[in-house]
Amino acid sequence: MYGVLEKQFSNLFKKASASKGVTGEVLLQLLEGRLDNVVFRLGIAPTRAAARQLVGHKHIVVNGEVVNIPSFHLRPGDLVGVREKSKSLEAITASLNSRRYSKFSWLEWDNTQLVGKFLNRPDREEIPENIKEQLIVELYSK
Repeated sequence: MYGVLEKQFSNLFKKASASKGVTGEVLLQLLEGRLDNVVFRLGIAPTRAAARQLVGHKHIVVNGEVVNIPSFHLRPGDLVGVREKSKSLEAITASLNSRRYSKFSWLEWDNTQLVGKFLNRPDREEIPENIKEQLIVELYSK
């Protein structure tokens, strides 16, 4: 599995390098736009690993269609929700009930429909993790 993740990250890094803007910031924006990360940020899953599992087991829909690829990249305006059959899953209801109310400016959440909206890619200042993205860029630039 490590090789697959390494290849995915390497491809993402290449995409960030080819994009306009600061490579490290673009890389973090691309990572924030992954489906598994958005499922985690919306509070549907308690961890990113749990979010990957929910996506992989077809419990998540994007724009009404089941998507089972955790690395799926969302575009601004995409709707991310819980599949109708999965809304009563204990793992999902427990996570939503104990939801961390960290509001992210690039996400909206509708608790009645269990649907979130990916509004836009976040600016670097909005991403809460303490990541030194320049070190990542230097490592992958070799």
